[in-house]
Amino acid sequence: MSYLEDLFSLTGKTALVTGAASGIGRMAATALVRAGAHVMIASRREAECKKVADELNALEAPGSAEGFAGDVGNEEGVKALAEAVSQRTGQLHILINNAGLSWGEKLETFPYHAWARVLNVNVTGLFHLTRTLLPLIEKAASADDPARIINLGSVMGTQPIADGAYSYTASKAAVHHLTRTLAIELADKRITVNAFAPGPFQSRMTAFATGTDEKAAKVGSRVPLGRIGNPDDIAGATLYLCGKAGNYVTGAILPLDGGQSVQHGMSLFKDVD
Repeated sequence: MSYLEDLFSLTGKTALVTGAASGIGRMAATALVRAGAHVMIASRREAECKKVADELNALEAPGSAEGFAGDVGNEEGVKALAEAVSQRTGQLHILINNAGLSWGEKLETFPYHAWARVLNVNVTGLFHLTRTLLPLIEKAASADDPARIINLGSVMGTQPIADGAYSYTASKAAVHHLTRTLAIELADKRITVNAFAPGPFQSRMTAFATGTDEKAAKVGSRVPLGRIGNPDDIAGATLYLCGKAGNYVTGAILPLDGGQSVQHGMSLFKDVD
């Protein structure tokens, strides 16, 4: 095995990626399969998960995939998903909590039920799925090769941006804080817990703003690096945090946002005579 393969290979690892039928979840799942992992893909859209798994298996990559239904939006769904995973594997090296919802509306008319619906998936379901799967994750963990948990946050959980998605931005800030909390609590179990904080990527959730090349370019023009994110950006971060290269990283909120997390409109002394 070459030096680079040793740092980033995931051969023999088993992973679960929630919400991986599209968008960032699919990007992460693809990277894991290409690196040699067996990846379970779960979302409410069972047929799409199976289709994505078939497409990943057709890549003739060193890893493999399987797709099935999974819903983290309620307690029964979390229990059913955890049971489905435990029936398929005795240990879980990698958990990527990617499933998420958003809701956009003006402040004046933002509906009460949209708050609970978004937080139930983005925060509550994430927490309880992680908690329920901990026995499987612990079995895969060791001092030399920790088990990995990656949560999906957002630049909207880092910056005070709502754009009408009030419950979403609050939920992602909660994900960031929960990530740090779990990182310290699970460190002695040799489990790392990190989060991605993505900026704009093409996905079902952002299709209204990035669904065409013209729209994507317009959104990208507002990003300091001048573009929206692409699959390789997710792949690189995923392999870093899940491979040997990321053994010593925990509690990190990794900004995958082209500089948006440090973007501001402030100017204190520039152009002052």
